[in-house]
Amino acid sequence: MEFMFMGLFILAEIVLTVLTFIRFKEKSDWLKNRMLVRIIETVLLTAIVLMPFTYMKWRFLAAMAVLIIRLLIAGIVWLAKRKKVTGIKRKPGTVISCFISVVIVSISMTPAFIFTNYHGLETTGKYTVSQTSAILVDKDRIDSFENDGSFREVPVHFYYPQTEGGNFPLVVFSHGAFGYHESNYSTYAELASNGYVVAALDHPHHAIFTKDTDGKTVIVDSKFMNDAMGINSIEDEEMIFSVTQSWMKLRTDDENFVLDTIKDAKDTAKLSDAWYTDNANTVLSVISKTDAEKIGLLGHSLGGASSTAVGRQRSDIDAVVVLDGTMLGERTEIKDGKHVYISEAYPVPVLDFTKESDYNEREQYKDENGYAYVNEYVIKNAVDGKTVVFKNAGHMDFTDLPLISPSIASMLGHGDVNSEEMMNTVNAIVLNWFDYYLKNEGTLDIQARY
Repeated sequence: MEFMFMGLFILAEIVLTVLTFIRFKEKSDWLKNRMLVRIIETVLLTAIVLMPFTYMKWRFLAAMAVLIIRLLIAGIVWLAKRKKVTGIKRKPGTVISCFISVVIVSISMTPAFIFTNYHGLETTGKYTVSQTSAILVDKDRIDSFENDGSFREVPVHFYYPQTEGGNFPLVVFSHGAFGYHESNYSTYAELASNGYVVAALDHPHHAIFTKDTDGKTVIVDSKFMNDAMGINSIEDEEMIFSVTQSWMKLRTDDENFVLDTIKDAKDTAKLSDAWYTDNANTVLSVISKTDAEKIGLLGHSLGGASSTAVGRQRSDIDAVVVLDGTMLGERTEIKDGKHVYISEAYPVPVLDFTKESDYNEREQYKDENGYAYVNEYVIKNAVDGKTVVFKNAGHMDFTDLPLISPSIASMLGHGDVNSEEMMNTVNAIVLNWFDYYLKNEGTLDIQARY
């Protein structure tokens, strides 16, 4: 779609330039024709954006704003000079004007080129997927990132089967460092279409952006981002342990608060004053069809780490899935320069996704240091633990990001895989795992390597 517009835009500018050379050479004619071209360009982009199959329309907002501004300027100039300007429009000026126009609109189209027209993958379940959201306010915690003593707020986004009644297992999702709640939209949709209620969280100040109860956009905390990006370059294990445990504390508190608040709403059939939403009836309806006795946890990267930790902390969790995350919460201390892990067996079935490059390094890590990588330790000592290895995958290939923006995914970790095929495979495995442990349906059909 973005290429269609750029092609039409460049064509319009070239036509204007050619006509100025061969037919409408007067400056007054050029001013009038320039305004007409701006009208045509604005109408074309408006038509493209309004088409029902144009998803993620916000990608075109900058280009739309630029065109409208340029149309207004062209109109004002034409009205002011149409009877005053005389002479022939010089060719160099016409060419330069064409070039500048192409450059300006090309730059304004950057978001449309960076982001694709992605709108999810085809689901396999029988249910239509609906969405609603709320913000939960934890009045027992002060948000340490804020300076005004405000309470910790946790946005929750529900994806659920569009049907009357039902009793669907609950899956809570936690995103990675500077991720956001829609990072695995295709996974939520696949689960919801097959009869699950998914609650995807935003962890404010760990998420790249989210909204608070005042409607203000809350962006990722710069210190957290710097720490997360530089954690692998730190050689002091004590410092790494201290920093990562503070991350775990924040996130596990968020997840536990959300779980407790949802379960309370389920038990009481009403929303407490912790809920902030414009869709109270819809949210309550979603909770009414949620089976709060069947709970799965799912997370990517740092979200997988916190989900693993919550799975050990609570007795009401039935299964956990970790998408390429290090199980940081299983570390208890640093002793003689080495990590010490929780000795008790992990009490919940846990499925660990990883990329082949990291999996191969695990064996080397164990050989060099004399102890297992924490995920290997947990999987081997869980009531049921499995590791799934993906060849040629990158860190972000366990999310929808490569489908949303291949260029950004490449900067953050995108391997040599077909993104759509990989996410369909990931989603099918996640569904199989939760079906088996949350619904007691089917058999586990999960390979060790893909």
